Amino acid sequence: MSDSPCDLLHILDRPSLEDATLVLAFTGWMDGGDVSTGTVKRLVDLLDAKPMAEIDSEPFYIHNFPGSMEIAALFRPHIKIEDGIVQSVDMPSNDFYYNEDANLVLFVGKEPNMRWETFGECIFRLARETGISRILFVGSFGGSVPHTREPRLYVSCSEPHLLEEMEQYGVRRTGYEGPGSFVSYLMTQVPNTGLQMTSIVAEIPGYLQGANPLCIEAVTRRLAKILKLPLDLDTLRSASTQWELNVSSAVEDDEELASKIREMEEEYDDDLLELEAEEG
Repeated sequence: MSDSPCDLLHILDRPSLEDATLVLAFTGWMDGGDVSTGTVKRLVDLLDAKPMAEIDSEPFYIHNFPGSMEIAALFRPHIKIEDGIVQSVDMPSNDFYYNEDANLVLFVGKEPNMRWETFGECIFRLARETGISRILFVGSFGGSVPHTREPRLYVSCSEPHLLEEMEQYGVRRTGYEGPGSFVSYLMTQVPNTGLQMTSIVAEIPGYLQGANPLCIEAVTRRLAKILKLPLDLDTLRSASTQWELNVSSAVEDDEELASKIREMEEEYDDDLLELEAEEG
């Protein structure tokens, strides 16, 4: 099998799109609380999006990483065995979906371990061939936001004028230096492609593990506004409210954590007041 982008990208359907937006979600580095993949998977469901394309996973991932079992387990595919019979193995997948009415393409995949340049070219090739002009990534990271407040959203863009456009949606400009993601790499390559790219990253509670329905709901609402999607998100609101109540109930049994969360709430509210005063 050839490993060129032309052979690794399989376009299954070619919808009629013009100046469309491609929304990216990746598991891994920037998917805390499942906010990246959870948000875009929700959009796939709400829009009844249809399969459009896929990228072969074989050249891009490490499955057998040397080291301790704890480290190696992070790379190995998840399997399910019932009563002595292997039921399933979850190999990485990278799938594109589309909705013509929304002029939108949605991607859910796994951040590649290797060959970022080739993986990126697969994405850029799809954009060139199917009428996509803008790429939008949505992700998350664990920070000091309490679970009783909406996540703070941070933005970075491939062009300065995009920052001004995005700030009307209540996002802050990113300031960061440290280990980079595949999305950051993509952002450096976008100016050579004729595309535009924006990354929106949510700061979510760092003290919680597992899926975070409240943050998924909040980010989905903001993304729907940015993309001008008239979606019914009431079911998301109900799920996030119940989740918040469950977490708050559990926190009450941990006095130290409850005290820390109250401090976070005060800092969050003070920060919001300062921001509003600066904008006013």
